[in-house]
Amino acid sequence: MSAHRRLARLAIAAALVASVPAITGAATYSNGTATSTFNVTLTIVANCIISAQPLNFGSSQGVLATAVSANTTVGVTCTNTTPYNLGLNAGTGTGSTTSARTMSGTGANTSTVAFNLFQTAGATNWGNTQGTDTLAGTGNGTLQTLTVYGQVPAQTTPQPDTYKSTITATVYF
Repeated sequence: MSAHRRLARLAIAAALVASVPAITGAATYSNGTATSTFNVTLTIVANCIISAQPLNFGSSQGVLATAVSANTTVGVTCTNTTPYNLGLNAGTGTGSTTSARTMSGTGANTSTVAFNLFQTAGATNWGNTQGTDTLAGTGNGTLQTLTVYGQVPAQTTPQPDTYKSTITATVYF
């Protein structure tokens, strides 16, 4: 076959391909239109989430002749306008109450170290009874960081050990 014939056939094939309408996946109609609407909804309910950071009074304390203070934070995120109360329980120290917390020795001893948790530096005990010793707030839809003020008061120093209590922070909403 001659080069001229091949070129002619290619030109005819190209013209045929060009004359076929492109298929776009949907037909086109011109008989009219109809519409409908639908709602998009989301229901926001009152909700809060909470997170807490550790409170460390230090790892090299000696005689507890003077008070030792340290701070930590609790993060609360509540839906906008949702009122809440933040409470801190007594903890896991032996004989602990919300007004007289203790840390227990983690070694083979039964000694304890007294400590306090406050809503303000050195004042306003932080407990877990709503309306009495919890901290009230109102959510704004973003993280609110609240400071917990801790203090180990001067006291008779127990034997060397690591002392610990696990506090549960609860947000009531």
